Amino acid sequence: MTAGGIYIALGSNLGDRAAHIEAALVELKSAGDIRVLRRSTLHETVPVGGPPGQDAYLNAVAELATDLSPHELLDRLLLIEQHHGRERHVRNGARTLDLDLLLYHRERITAADLVIPHPRMWQRSFVLEPLAEICPPARLAALRRWADPTGAAACILT
Repeated sequence: MTAGGIYIALGSNLGDRAAHIEAALVELKSAGDIRVLRRSTLHETVPVGGPPGQDAYLNAVAELATDLSPHELLDRLLLIEQHHGRERHVRNGARTLDLDLLLYHRERITAADLVIPHPRMWQRSFVLEPLAEICPPARLAALRRWADPTGAAACILT
């Protein structure tokens, strides 16, 4: 199994938010082809975008190791979301579980169903704050320079 360097974001604002996130981490490990190396604490945040009146989110970031390809990992994340009743009726709407693939080593992918690095991660405190917990500052800064060499994205953490 490859070393770390694969980061996912986990979020929930419906039902037992913490239980959805914790169960997703267990489900990721259950098939034996993914290891969760590190995970942040849970961060409660206000919803960003989407319809008004949503409840607060719990968010976390985890670092993974796997030999699954980025698309295979994405398929696994989507399956876990479905297991938790994720419905996609409204853009940025409330959800039981949201799993986003942020970084997959230093791969760049632009496909209809997957963009890596995640295009908005550097603008979202609900991603960057938990990511900063588990990714050393120098490594995080290097990833930022690699992912956004022009500095076009407004990074809320320096």
